Amino acid sequence: MATMTGSSAAAGAKSFDIVATYNELLRSDPDLTMPIAAIEALVLLLTKEPSSTISETLDLLEKSTAHLKKAIPNPIGLSAGTDLFQRYLITTLQRPGQLGPAGDFKAIRTHLLSNGRLFIRRAKESREKIATFGRGFIRDGCTVLTNGGSRAVASLLQKAADDEGGPSAVRFRVIYVLSSFKNADEPSGEPEGMETVRALRAKGVPVSTIPESAVAYALGKTDMVIVGAEGVVENGGIVSRMGTYQIGLLAKAIGKPFYVVAESHKFVRLYPLGQYDLPINQHVIDFKSDDDITEQKEESATPNTNGNQQIELPLCDSVDFTPPYLISALITDSGVLTPSAVSEELIKIWF
Repeated sequence: MATMTGSSAAAGAKSFDIVATYNELLRSDPDLTMPIAAIEALVLLLTKEPSSTISETLDLLEKSTAHLKKAIPNPIGLSAGTDLFQRYLITTLQRPGQLGPAGDFKAIRTHLLSNGRLFIRRAKESREKIATFGRGFIRDGCTVLTNGGSRAVASLLQKAADDEGGPSAVRFRVIYVLSSFKNADEPSGEPEGMETVRALRAKGVPVSTIPESAVAYALGKTDMVIVGAEGVVENGGIVSRMGTYQIGLLAKAIGKPFYVVAESHKFVRLYPLGQYDLPINQHVIDFKSDDDITEQKEESATPNTNGNQQIELPLCDSVDFTPPYLISALITDSGVLTPSAVSEELIKIWF
């Protein structure tokens, strides 16, 4: 019987392309975060591939989640969503009597799908909560340094600008660090973050754009650093765009507060010990000789047919790990937290 259950789950995962669904969700909604796209993809999976037993549901979810993580070059962000959904699913299935007659799996499944969609809606609204908690950090006359393309950071800064009374009464400035890498998702090839720069300037906020090499120089005129994150790990550190770690180090050395803005659904069960302990295949430091370059060209000309080669993260999307001792506070939709409070937050069930 176990073999039949596994086979049906595998067949369901195969007929529903969860990777394509996940990528399409991100493309169709620019405001969607990776964890929420992953949860929405799993909810759609359960909708399109109905299962008749609890064991089938869990098996289908486990296989589809593993396939999704393996197919995405940087699975840290989406892992927060899939892990959260799995914990919710298991918790719900452990108390089926509260959802209807014992053994009524149809009632349980209906509850799972409806509550999954409810969580997606609430998570999409989390940036407004973050902006409410974080706007008090933006003081009159202050200068904020930020980087990357975090939508949560953009929402917070724009909220602060609106609260100051609009373009005629804006009293803070922004130094925006633009990456030297072109944004692969932007047809014009402009650096990530330019959309936020334009939005802030339209609200009357003076914005200066600088290259990454000018961060140490610019911090002397900065009152605080506010950055986003792709994932907040168990020890309170963050995984974010390459360059965030060096900004944290410089801010610590100069004595500037370093704040992280992140939705609570980005908290992920991961405990990296350092920069090279992330579950990502990225070659930021890549030593090569002429022979290595020639060999690499020959290998790239030969297609990989076994399908077991790990996908490498493009250099423009590379990330680094900022340890918790560099972070002054985390501004989340659950409130303002210290890095040491992250592990406690991870214990909670947010459904």
